[in-house]
Amino acid sequence: MSNQTEKVFADGFIFKRKENAPEFVVGSQSIKVDEAIAFLQENQKNGWVNLDIKQSKGGKYYCELDTWQPKTSEGQSDSKASGDIMDVLKSSANVSEEMPF
Repeated sequence: MSNQTEKVFADGFIFKRKENAPEFVVGSQSIKVDEAIAFLQENQKNGWVNLDIKQSKGGKYYCELDTWQPKTSEGQSDSKASGDIMDVLKSSANVSEEMPF
């Protein structure tokens, strides 16, 4: 996943909005397994693939690969940046384990 300007549509993923569904139901996600697995394997980074659900100008919904990457400051590598994030997540997980509720 890199900073791309070209849209990368998520092969094998279909999102449909359910207009007549209860308020708490946004829509349904259909996944064509063979296409989705190939897409996920091709586009994964560190075991993750981020997808955005967007609406076209014509009103139809589609799934697009989220290619956003944070900019790193000079002298700081991507692995260092993600290491900092992991430290924050780990420390917040430890705090929640200590909470009585």
